Amino acid sequence: MSDTTPEQGARNLLVNCAHATAGDRLLIAFEPPEFGYFDANCVDVVNKAAQNLGLAVDAVDVGFNPDNPHLSPALLARFQAADIILFLARLGDQLRFSDMPQGKRIIVSFAVNKELLGSGFSNGHHDAFLELKADVNAVLDAAQEVRITCPLGTDVRGRPMMDLKPTGDTSILRFPMSVFTPVPAHSFSGRVAVSFLTGTGSKYYDDYTIEFDRPVFAMMENGRLTRFEGDPVNAARAEAHYDRVAGQFGIDRNFVHSWHAGIHPGCGYPWDMRDNYERWGGSAFGNPRILHFHTCGAYAPGEISWNVIDPTIAINGVTYWDNGVFLAERLPNGQSILDRHSCAAALFADPDPNIGLQAAV
Repeated sequence: MSDTTPEQGARNLLVNCAHATAGDRLLIAFEPPEFGYFDANCVDVVNKAAQNLGLAVDAVDVGFNPDNPHLSPALLARFQAADIILFLARLGDQLRFSDMPQGKRIIVSFAVNKELLGSGFSNGHHDAFLELKADVNAVLDAAQEVRITCPLGTDVRGRPMMDLKPTGDTSILRFPMSVFTPVPAHSFSGRVAVSFLTGTGSKYYDDYTIEFDRPVFAMMENGRLTRFEGDPVNAARAEAHYDRVAGQFGIDRNFVHSWHAGIHPGCGYPWDMRDNYERWGGSAFGNPRILHFHTCGAYAPGEISWNVIDPTIAINGVTYWDNGVFLAERLPNGQSILDRHSCAAALFADPDPNIGLQAAV
């Protein structure tokens, strides 16, 4: 996809995700760039694309509140006056399971800067990835067994017990669509190789990320963390991290809520994850090279994530992810979806391998 542009990415967001039409009232809720997460250019690009489509655009600085994210009465009034609310802010992700106004088209953007807005991540037709998500969901829903492995020694098995009712997933629209519906982990057991532990973007806390000089294994039985194995020093650090985070928030320490893998081969992250683990965790997870468990807390998304790099996922014995490559054409409708969306097919033919590792792991 050599002809991708930020303007086309913004149009894809507005037309194919938000289904905006001339006369709609768009409110852009943005987080200013000084918080180091979203850049200022995103707002400008989306604003211009929206005006070209004939939308009435309003923008409001919602800041960033890591400790008490909420909608103030004044902000809620701004929301009520809009038809479409676009979050270029972490607030949308923080509130995605809570107090959003009803009857609005609400979108959370994972394209956090102009570079991502102009990449294949944002330019691949939104409908293609909605259809791929639905196809993966259907395959998982019918599956008797899923096995997850990785080069570092992950080996997890289970039968998916999918919740595909609207309540099983957040109702907020996500752009780009980059994962399938999370798979509940209560029917999965095995070991997960982790080289680092980082937060989920739900809450923010000191020592948000800890890295290990060699992988440790998180041992899981029926969706419960039982222990960490491997190098004793690293395993002890992992146990202490869980003790601290669970104690700080008063949550179920050993609960493993769910998992998902990336489905968007255009989801590149060309920066070093160590520069900003929070930003990495909020955008890179859509790359098929990353499989992501939500843990520590009996709710989505929990407070600590396990990130499996280059997963192989076999569903009923058929490999759909092979060492971090998503083989979408193996899905029942996969080839048809790619045939109808040449932009998505081009991304699968030339996936972006960048996921921020730059010797970090």
